[in-house]
Amino acid sequence: MKVVFHDLFRSVYDYDPAAAAGRMDCIVDELKGRYEFASPHPAAEKDILLVHSQAHLDWVKQRDTLYEVALFSAGGAAMAAQMAMRGDPAFALIRPPGHHAGRDSCWGFCWFNNVAIAVEKIRAEGTAKKVLIVDTDLHFGDGTDNIFEDDYDVKYYHVYNVEGLKQFLSINRECDLIAVSAGFDKHKSDWGLIYSTEDFHTMGGMISNHARKYCGGRFFAVLEGGYNHHVLGKNVRAMLEGFDSGLSISQD
Repeated sequence: MKVVFHDLFRSVYDYDPAAAAGRMDCIVDELKGRYEFASPHPAAEKDILLVHSQAHLDWVKQRDTLYEVALFSAGGAAMAAQMAMRGDPAFALIRPPGHHAGRDSCWGFCWFNNVAIAVEKIRAEGTAKKVLIVDTDLHFGDGTDNIFEDDYDVKYYHVYNVEGLKQFLSINRECDLIAVSAGFDKHKSDWGLIYSTEDFHTMGGMISNHARKYCGGRFFAVLEGGYNHHVLGKNVRAMLEGFDSGLSISQD
């Protein structure tokens, strides 16, 4: 598995917890030397417009520094998706996050919906049609859900617990690609106070195992939430190691 990352993501582009100093560093420190890193290009405006309105793009564009980082974030997600379609699963270590960004609005530290842009770019290229989006964040990805609510070929699922993820995967075996909105703020030492680090490893294994069984191993993930720098890097590493393992968990 490869990690998509750009040093621009280290910059403190805003005043919210997702943009905090050191947040990217604590993850890079855990992954460097264990995974190959690849550098993305910024998304083109036409890619942003696959998901968002021109008015929304223009509104974000007014925030100069943030806009640049947001374009690279969307570009990183798209790059990870393209790598996945070539049979090389990838994790986009990007910020700002995106799952609260809808077509014409955004909140919750999100500006452009990275996962949605990546999925729509892949579908526009004709290499995938049916996509499962799995969201492990503490918060429901209302932006992603709203963008795809009328699209029967894209299924969005917000994970409430590990057992629920297993059930969702068991009834959704037909897909061309799995996209993961990888949020880590549900950890017992983060805002959610629920998951253990091992839970992220387990979910990663379940997702990768399902992808390998039913969609040719095509899956990618992008960073969403996760704000306790003492555990965030370890949680990300645990999920990626789960992705690598493809745990032999029966989903029959």
